Amino acid sequence: MDSGGASDPSRQVRVRFVTKLPAPLRAPPTSIAVPADLTRMGLSEIVNSLLLAASPDHQAQPFDFLVDGELVRLPLQEFLLAKGISVERVLELEYVKAVAPRKQEDPCPHDDWVSAVDGSNPSFVLTGCYDGLARIWRDASECTHILEGHSDGITSARFINKGETEDRLHVVTASKDRSLRLFKFDTSVSIPKQIGAYKILRGHTSSVQSVAVDPSTNIICSGSWDNSIKLWSVEGSEEDGDTVSVKKRRTNSVSSGPEESQFEGSATSTFLGHTQCVSAVTWPERQTIYSASWDHSVRQWDVQTGKETWNMVSGKALNCLDCGGESSSLIAAGGSDPVLRVWDPRKPGTLAPIFQFSSHKSWISACKWHPSSWFHLVSSSFDGKVMLWDLRTAWPLASVETHKDKVLCADWWKGDSVISGGADSKLCIASGIEIV
Repeated sequence: MDSGGASDPSRQVRVRFVTKLPAPLRAPPTSIAVPADLTRMGLSEIVNSLLLAASPDHQAQPFDFLVDGELVRLPLQEFLLAKGISVERVLELEYVKAVAPRKQEDPCPHDDWVSAVDGSNPSFVLTGCYDGLARIWRDASECTHILEGHSDGITSARFINKGETEDRLHVVTASKDRSLRLFKFDTSVSIPKQIGAYKILRGHTSSVQSVAVDPSTNIICSGSWDNSIKLWSVEGSEEDGDTVSVKKRRTNSVSSGPEESQFEGSATSTFLGHTQCVSAVTWPERQTIYSASWDHSVRQWDVQTGKETWNMVSGKALNCLDCGGESSSLIAAGGSDPVLRVWDPRKPGTLAPIFQFSSHKSWISACKWHPSSWFHLVSSSFDGKVMLWDLRTAWPLASVETHKDKVLCADWWKGDSVISGGADSKLCIASGIEIV
């Protein structure tokens, strides 16, 4: 009697392995018969055997497999049945390098919860901590600078000068103390150096939760528990809306040490519309800002007019937001349930997510698109896990479980690593992730 969807170990499927990988990793294009109940692990073993036969120096490695652009995450026969694909024809299996960390680097300890990370600089990692300090880590291992001045925990931190020389960094931090601070400093130091802000941005009436940098790096925006989004000039003068007052601060703890000027800036504009905390902001294009809020909405704003141009209600309080995917036009967001959702605002009239990923067990705390891939994302959660995702499958590519407590933030670093911070007071680095 036919068992329908049950795997039959005696059945076989004829497959042809194809790839876009370079020549040393290309298997012969001839079709072969393989057991129909093979998983991707078994398929990977076959590809490695074929490559080893062609080149004795080949080092075995894990592969993932795509059929018609979708990653195979079931036994082959079950996948074909679910997709209505005939087992009678020769099946073309495209293989790619499996996306998973190959190494866990030594964690970088902090004195309190690590609440913010930025991996956009290939030489340095920026972290923000609940002790009120931001830190610069050379090669994600050595703390070279401590950015001080906040009187409460840091909630968000960003590099401003992604395109400048590596020997000078420009940073903005946001804090529960209702302020943002701007820092500029040289990187040529061998011991941790304490740095004070050159400019303090005040105007929010409650905790500042998120900060994003304009693509031109001249303006930053912030979202706050006061329900507003504010824009600020990075440099600033009285002409462009900054009220500048000069204060003096000592540059070190020695009472007779030198002093520097410190400026205070006010917002150049304020966007109103959210009815609860603005938990996340992102600035993908010069004229467009996206925001996420505890009022369950994702909103698009026109920078020039300050007007809301798109409003999508998700049904959940949101904690995080990022833009990426095809043409950097997809919106990923997560919040007060275990589901990471992706929307396409280019499709008018539909507010339903085009993708949903449901493998976390608690609230989503952060999500970030890979900087050079349309398909890949990373997410972190209060369940203590960091997960890697591919739009071509609903299952996570990998689950990183190095944290011992809630994970509060995550980002990509150097294109092949994931950095994350959590309530265990550690910066963790998972490296060796190959995304072609």
